[in-house]
Amino acid sequence: MATVLGANQYGKAENRVVRIVRDTPRHEIRDLNVSTSLRGEFTAAHATGDQSQVLPTDTQKNTAFAYAKLHGISSIEDYALALGRRLLKATPAATAAQVRVEEYAWDRLGQHAFSRRGGDVRTCVVTVGRDEDGTHVLSGLQDLVLLKSTDSEFKGFLKDEFTTLAETDDRILATSLIAKWRHTRTDVDWNASYADARECLLSTFATSYSRALQETLHLMGSAVLGGQQELAEIRFSAPNKHHFLVDFNGFDADGLTNDGEVFIAADRPYGLIEAQVSRDDAPPPGDAWLHVPGFV
Repeated sequence: MATVLGANQYGKAENRVVRIVRDTPRHEIRDLNVSTSLRGEFTAAHATGDQSQVLPTDTQKNTAFAYAKLHGISSIEDYALALGRRLLKATPAATAAQVRVEEYAWDRLGQHAFSRRGGDVRTCVVTVGRDEDGTHVLSGLQDLVLLKSTDSEFKGFLKDEFTTLAETDDRILATSLIAKWRHTRTDVDWNASYADARECLLSTFATSYSRALQETLHLMGSAVLGGQQELAEIRFSAPNKHHFLVDFNGFDADGLTNDGEVFIAADRPYGLIEAQVSRDDAPPPGDAWLHVPGFV
């Protein structure tokens, strides 16, 4: 039986890169989780064990740390683009380099003291190709936990003999959102673009009436694209964090009622809603989403 090597890539996952800027008495901190990978013509490494065209994963790790100092981290997108270009230059057999970054935020307590902030995490996935058409930037966030206590319904859905869910015109809507949006350019003020997109997601969620989480995601995606013309698309992965009204009827307590006030938060199982919102004239994504898990 003959075999053929299929798609492959290799790299160094989850390098914890912490950069302290101490040029002045007021220090700055950038706390990153950086994963790198190279894809290209590495058949010999798989078929015969020939490593002559392979840049070691340890070198990728070292480059990620070195570039935190040499290039700096004005934004995670700018850092990832520079790192990807350096890895591609160092590996002639590679056709593309992908850099994935998660940034953890810290709140300032003084000139050089900080407190790690909980909540959502800023992310990017940058693919650097041999030409500009092969370079793609996905900005985004994850672990953005959102909840609205009213202005949400779920009714009129399909039913069969196994349906027990009751219709409701007033429920809690909650999710832990993952969102990634694709840029069509690389000459972007990454920090301002991210801040605008995040604020747009939050304000749309807060102010829109929801007939389903699907509708809410579509509204949020349309609002982000409407606010930034250089964005081609946005993709969501949104678990529906169910909250069920606690039944007080079995309690031996006179006059105790539960009028939409006490809920049990169920973490499993959960509905998982995924959606993509694109401009109708968006350029094709190329390899932008290749090996980015969890998105339709």
